[in-house]
Amino acid sequence: MEYTILGIILMIIMLLYFKVADRFNIIDKPNQRSSHTEVTLRGGGIIFWFAALLYFVQHIQPIFFFFTGITLVSLVSFWDDIQSLSNKIRISIHFLSITLIFFDLELFSLFPIWVIAIAYVLAIGLINAYNFMDGINGITGLYTLVVMSSLLYVNTKIQLFTDGTFIKYAMIASLVFLFFNYRKKAKCFAGDIGSIAIAFWIIYLVLKLILVTNSLIWLLFLAVYGVDAICTIIHRLYLRQNIFEAHRLHLYQILSNEYKIQHRLVSLYYALVQVAISGLVIFLYQKVQDIILFVIVILPLLLIYSSKFYLLSKNNLRVKA
Repeated sequence: MEYTILGIILMIIMLLYFKVADRFNIIDKPNQRSSHTEVTLRGGGIIFWFAALLYFVQHIQPIFFFFTGITLVSLVSFWDDIQSLSNKIRISIHFLSITLIFFDLELFSLFPIWVIAIAYVLAIGLINAYNFMDGINGITGLYTLVVMSSLLYVNTKIQLFTDGTFIKYAMIASLVFLFFNYRKKAKCFAGDIGSIAIAFWIIYLVLKLILVTNSLIWLLFLAVYGVDAICTIIHRLYLRQNIFEAHRLHLYQILSNEYKIQHRLVSLYYALVQVAISGLVIFLYQKVQDIILFVIVILPLLLIYSSKFYLLSKNNLRVKA
């Protein structure tokens, strides 16, 4: 009953946000680098922050630092959705917000400074990678459902590391968002506020799980996004492009924009591949060494990603940055 009420409340909040976004012209206008062709409301991912808020008012103390952090990244991201901000401001807020959850998880007292430095790079990189991957209808919502479902399964069946309700709130928010986004003509896009807020939520949960189990394999719950984002950055650096500018070089963009595969189908492919990987990780947990599991997962993903170059060369496609 609690989750039904939550879903109804979030649905009402989303409908109210549409009126606000329409009133203040918070829209996403397509350009030559976009994967869509029609003007659409932006910032629908604000629903993730509201889900965090509704959980927070019921459990203030346990997630105080998390909620402060997700509020900071949501505010700066929403501002960026309305009026572009400099990368320095955004990265600074991301750094501050990550510091809050590191403090909450006691990382500063558990690890040496060099480990903390790597954790900062990894966390901020994952936040921005999640944002980079938010480019077609359904991809953020479906992928988030897969990641959160995987975390919930681990929390329920393998290792309790957080309140299960905390995960379910994010999943319900994803379902509400998908109702409006997973369409041929999306009612709204997540915007930076959506992709970055939910990425922050996921990172917090994954870090908690890593600390409880003393294993890094849970990073593989983000393997599909991670390989696509990192390999695309390397590709763009090779092409001497500004990696902070919008582009159409992700594999999902090649499939959607150049090969005209239906956006929702491409999003589903990404989600299903991650389902398979998450299932493999859960099945092989503590059965093989972590490094072997990373190799088992990452190598096939690299081969899949490399198909992008074949797709580009096959028809002599030249995709603009």
